[in-house]
Amino acid sequence: MTRIAIVEKEKCHPTKCRGYWCIGACPVNRNEEECIYVNEQTLKVIIDEKLCIGCGICIKCPFDAIKIINLPEKLKEEPIIRFNVNSFELFGLPVPKQKNIIGIIGRNGIGKSTALSILSNALKPNFGEYSKKIEQNEILNRFSGSVLGDYLKKLYNNEISVSYKPQRVDLIPEYFKGTVKELIEKTDQKNIGESLLKELDLDKIKERNVKDLSGGELQRLAIISAMVKKADFYYFDEPASFLDITQRINIARHIRELGKEHSVMVVEHDIATLDYISDEIQIFYGEQSGYGIVSQNKAVRRGINEYLDGFLPDDNVKFRSYAIKFNKPIERRKRQEILLKFQELEKNYEGFKLKTNPGFVNKSEVLAIMGSNGLGKSTFLKMLAGVEKPGKGEIKELKISYKPQNLILSDKVVKDYLKEIAKEEFESGWYKQNIIEKLNIKNILNNEMNTLSGGELQKVNIAACLSRDVDIYALDEPSAFIDIEDRLNVAEVIKEFCLKKECSAIVVDHDVQFVDYLADSMLIFEGIPGKEGFVFGPVDKREGMNRVLKNLDITYRRDKQNNRPRINKPDSQLDVDQKKKGEYYYA
Repeated sequence: MTRIAIVEKEKCHPTKCRGYWCIGACPVNRNEEECIYVNEQTLKVIIDEKLCIGCGICIKCPFDAIKIINLPEKLKEEPIIRFNVNSFELFGLPVPKQKNIIGIIGRNGIGKSTALSILSNALKPNFGEYSKKIEQNEILNRFSGSVLGDYLKKLYNNEISVSYKPQRVDLIPEYFKGTVKELIEKTDQKNIGESLLKELDLDKIKERNVKDLSGGELQRLAIISAMVKKADFYYFDEPASFLDITQRINIARHIRELGKEHSVMVVEHDIATLDYISDEIQIFYGEQSGYGIVSQNKAVRRGINEYLDGFLPDDNVKFRSYAIKFNKPIERRKRQEILLKFQELEKNYEGFKLKTNPGFVNKSEVLAIMGSNGLGKSTFLKMLAGVEKPGKGEIKELKISYKPQNLILSDKVVKDYLKEIAKEEFESGWYKQNIIEKLNIKNILNNEMNTLSGGELQKVNIAACLSRDVDIYALDEPSAFIDIEDRLNVAEVIKEFCLKKECSAIVVDHDVQFVDYLADSMLIFEGIPGKEGFVFGPVDKREGMNRVLKNLDITYRRDKQNNRPRINKPDSQLDVDQKKKGEYYYA
């Protein structure tokens, strides 16, 4: 049995666990061999994987710092890369293809961004030999005779060029000082920068300093910067993050156009967008922060459905114990008790005004809000939550718990942070089952919040919002940064909260799939972004989604196998038929 040991250094606290508890508990150590020992520089533990017998004792570490993972028996190959002792390993790489868009799907922390970094030559494979510098010739010899070997040889010899849009667009201001226009002029090798700035709605802010851009503006800038370079291969890591539904579809269309003449690879968690963009799919599976394996290429529908099933028939591999299913939407119940009523509201800023209709939220209902960025959705949520006062209109005072778009960061340990908010409820079995376990945050309770990834921090912020005993839960973009499994878990938790506690939720989000799974009714924000916003609704979900999609000129259908939302290809028979019927949201 091949196994790897993972020690999460930030969780290893030897001074708090009675002095290296795992070393004393290890039966191999008790037999006077050093299976677990101390790194003299970091003072953290190291596990010798050759001596480890997989007894399962050390994984009872009080801070959950240790994982012992038994790798699949069929996995005979050596890893492509490992960064350090007792750390993550990646097995295999996705294969780029000429004039083809490969979509990459998989959980966070499973090696997708690492693979793109290798394919774009930002990282070099080390085949698990993290302490040794692997020469370029040795790398090519290891891949000799394969498609990847030919690709890497041309890449290393500068016979092909690549353009890479990184995941962390928020870091761009650290690397470039200047305006939007200056950045595009610096990277534009095709003389198409000006037209792309206009098509992606950034031409109005091209004189703005990059450091002053929002997340959505930085994302579009990064995508344009990648597209204007002359390259043979284009790599996009999570291009839909921070973008509203209008921008996601616009970006998807541009990437599809790029793929007609170039090789493109896209990592994305929004599977409706990934489905729309891709020609083929490759699946990353394994164990988060432990190891990742890459599947063979698959047709788009088959690949996404196998990922959702958690089973790869060709390899006879089951990588998830459950299948992800999408329930068909259920029309909201009529004559429910109204929990929140709001009047016509107005809010004016310099250069922007927002006006909303009178509306209401029923008890045990989820009201979803969709619309382009810059139309006042977050402002509306803040007015309901009492964070901002409307210029006109009044809101009945109710107890509201508000999760803002910008995530709250603290230097506290997750467990202490949540306990302060939930109080005695934190220790209850109900809280542990419905918050800690369902939001998948049990393994980070002992982590400091300032060490969490974006997805982990998002889930902790959602948990904090739901930990308050209130009438209304208001959540701004709760799906941001998190993968498909966790998105549906979050939706399920919010829905169950509303039903069991007879409270309500108001959720702003851009992911059609997430909203489709979650919402009972909808508000649609329309208008001119950055200038004026007004509201259509509240209406039932079918009418609301139909209006959103009609405004975008796209149609959706449901997959027959698992009911997941799928975007119809433009001008396909289904697309044409649904538009004729006026049924943009599932015929």
